[in-house]
Amino acid sequence: MTTHVFIVDPTTFKIHLEYLFAGTGAQDNNVDFNSNSKTSLHPTTENMLIGMIADGSRVRRGDQVIFYLQQDFAKKIFEGKFYGIFKAPGDWSFLDNNDHQQHLKNELEKSLTFRTLIEPYKVYGEGVTEWEALDEIKNMTSPNQMLWSLIYRKLKGNRGNTMITIYEAERLIQLIRNKNNRTELNCQNKLLSFDATTQKIVCVNEQRRIYVGRKEEINLLPRLVAKFRANKSFEAHLQAYIVRNLGKGTNTSLDQTIIGDAQIEWLGNEVSCGVGMQRIDVMPSVVQDDQRVLIPIELKAVEANEKNIIQIQRYVDWIEQYYIPNRQSDIKPVLMAKKTANKTTNNYHMLVDSLNRFNQKNSNRCARLQFVGIEIGKDGLIFEEVPY
Repeated sequence: MTTHVFIVDPTTFKIHLEYLFAGTGAQDNNVDFNSNSKTSLHPTTENMLIGMIADGSRVRRGDQVIFYLQQDFAKKIFEGKFYGIFKAPGDWSFLDNNDHQQHLKNELEKSLTFRTLIEPYKVYGEGVTEWEALDEIKNMTSPNQMLWSLIYRKLKGNRGNTMITIYEAERLIQLIRNKNNRTELNCQNKLLSFDATTQKIVCVNEQRRIYVGRKEEINLLPRLVAKFRANKSFEAHLQAYIVRNLGKGTNTSLDQTIIGDAQIEWLGNEVSCGVGMQRIDVMPSVVQDDQRVLIPIELKAVEANEKNIIQIQRYVDWIEQYYIPNRQSDIKPVLMAKKTANKTTNNYHMLVDSLNRFNQKNSNRCARLQFVGIEIGKDGLIFEEVPY
């Protein structure tokens, strides 16, 4: 179960609570590539929107949702605060495109294009301040216990839907519970809302509101395939595709290659692993035979080369220092790239040498580095482990 943190302001937070949905958007951009191989958007804009789709695609039924209310001095929000806890009743975000029909656009005072329905789970009135969650180190014995996913998001200005790890979610939720003396709101048959004056989630004696907006299913495969065949960069699209489909039975070759018959317990994308720009493209945590396995996946829209191994080594180093002390797991790194057309080149031999050196160096630290090739088949993407 993954926990997703959605960024809100006082206006949007009230609407999210009253209509029970969360969402992200990007100014006035309109998505024209859904179920479509072409787009009129600039590649930078397209990739930004694809990134948001990837974030929404990691939402699975039963996942938890927490809201982060941003600091806004003009509205007397002097500290950012975390509120929760809600759950996702279904898989994935849906599309409500940016046009005059977009549901609640006027009330939100902005466009939220990618949306996720939510339902109350354990809702608490008071929010935990950013300082309490991210800066206070009381009861911590090591830096790796800090909520690094949220700290990295703050440093890098990441998108409006950030996942946090299982152990980070446990800590943040306990902080929220303690802030509220472990007392949940009882809003049965009442409307949830946000009181901007007291900065609390409240129960209102009004009838619950029903979300009636459009819920267009998102399909990036035609666009991904078109970019693949045109030899254009498709890493962002591939990430969104994998996050959406991994473990869902929609692409057998993907499931068999990456997770086998293991069950996903947590799923992350763009997982920050340092104060620089290092991010793990996709990282599921799976459970098989009662053993947890963390799978950092490096994606490449071109054929792999030896430099990719340097990045994976950094991922393993970071995971060992920051993740494993909090949640003991095996590590199974994966390099996924466009299928190599010619394996007789010097570049390919150098890649294989690098793969073997990595395995020798890390034999006691992680599983053998898995190399996966991607190609286009009759029915879409085919993923295949490459022996080396």
